[in-house]
Amino acid sequence: MSSTELPETPAAAALAPRVSAVRVAEGEEMRCVSLPGLTLHVRSRPGAAPGLEPALYVHGLGGSSQNWSALMALLADRLDGEALDLPGFGDSPPPDDGNYSLTGHARAVIRLLDASGRGPVHLVGNSLGGAVSTRVAAVRPDLVRTLTLISPALPEIRVQRNAWPTALDALPGVASLFARLTRGWSAEDRTRGVMALCYGDPARVSPEGFEAAVHEMERRLQLPYFWDAMARTARGIVDAYTLGGQHGLWRQAERVLAPTLLVYGARDQLVSFRMARRAAAAFRDSRLLTLPDGGHVAMMEYPETVAQAVRELIEENSGGGRRGDDRDNRS
Repeated sequence: MSSTELPETPAAAALAPRVSAVRVAEGEEMRCVSLPGLTLHVRSRPGAAPGLEPALYVHGLGGSSQNWSALMALLADRLDGEALDLPGFGDSPPPDDGNYSLTGHARAVIRLLDASGRGPVHLVGNSLGGAVSTRVAAVRPDLVRTLTLISPALPEIRVQRNAWPTALDALPGVASLFARLTRGWSAEDRTRGVMALCYGDPARVSPEGFEAAVHEMERRLQLPYFWDAMARTARGIVDAYTLGGQHGLWRQAERVLAPTLLVYGARDQLVSFRMARRAAAAFRDSRLLTLPDGGHVAMMEYPETVAQAVRELIEENSGGGRRGDDRDNRS
């Protein structure tokens, strides 16, 4: 995969509609990164001290950088954190070339890291973001210090029943049909449905958290490209699952050199808990955290537990928490 810049095209950001602003938690910052043919919005949580090692967080299908606010805050004493909105999600407009494939999203992450010069980073991905991060770590090991994958969307032979809508969403016309059929659904109803699907126990969501999620749902539904981005990205996931050879995700998992933390929830309705053992065997330097009551978004449901596991991974594989001239002489 190349991070070669694309030719200049009309900026998608200029065509993006004006909708309500994204929420930025206290202590966070948002910035816009413009690259040829691509505009990315990045949420950052600066480290509590100068020189902390950098981290990059990659969200899942339908998510955004907001999914990482809790975890970034808990790790701010250890990491200088950034979370991007993938093209077409969060506050990032669609890519000018319309490429929502897994490779396209991975290329966006690589281009962001190359442009910022922040690598190597502690790379953390959830669901789709876990598959994207796996590909990044496999093809550009120079950019990744450690890898944390939370319910990564790696290919399964027997897909979870509740994951079938994602596969169906990849079929031409299905997303627009679903949008028409659910036009009468409120943002609150949609949010409850998403949380019932993604959380092991939706009751763990605070009233404030639910309100913020509803606000974000309302904002996304104002975007004319929302359903298209969902459908094309779902299609990209399905396409990636069919690839064999060196481009297959499991083959790329075997190529990852970075120390890897795998996090799986036993109540995950989208990524099967039984895949934990296969993943632990595929990644050559892996450790596994299983959450008996966890769902698909452990970093939001059990942020303290996940933060502690990430902290331990970093401490095992890092020099002392601060970037220095010897950062490439890691054990």
